[in-house]
Amino acid sequence: MEGAQQWWIEPVLSSLGRWPLMIGATLLTALNDNAAITYLASLVPGFSDPLKYAVMAGAVTGGGLTVIANAPNPAGQSILQGQFGDGGISPLKLFIAAVPPTLIMGAAFMLLPY
Repeated sequence: MEGAQQWWIEPVLSSLGRWPLMIGATLLTALNDNAAITYLASLVPGFSDPLKYAVMAGAVTGGGLTVIANAPNPAGQSILQGQFGDGGISPLKLFIAAVPPTLIMGAAFMLLPY
């Protein structure tokens, strides 16, 4: 693993199972770039394919939980801003509206065979 992050990333990710990795990646994607999450996970030596899949599934699943997670989200927000009145887009309402499809997609990724 490269860089100064190895001391904590490797032990944390290596100690987690498929579901915790997927859930963790989903939640982290709401606050970070999903490419960064998947890249850091790819650096863990000996990471099995099912664990890599869980991280990728979580990173993809969590992309809709926030405006900052994916590049198209801020562009879409700027285009649609006028449709949401004076208050604009509420981050809390966006999060609440995104939870049900996020749960459905997360379950589909993790329960359907790959």
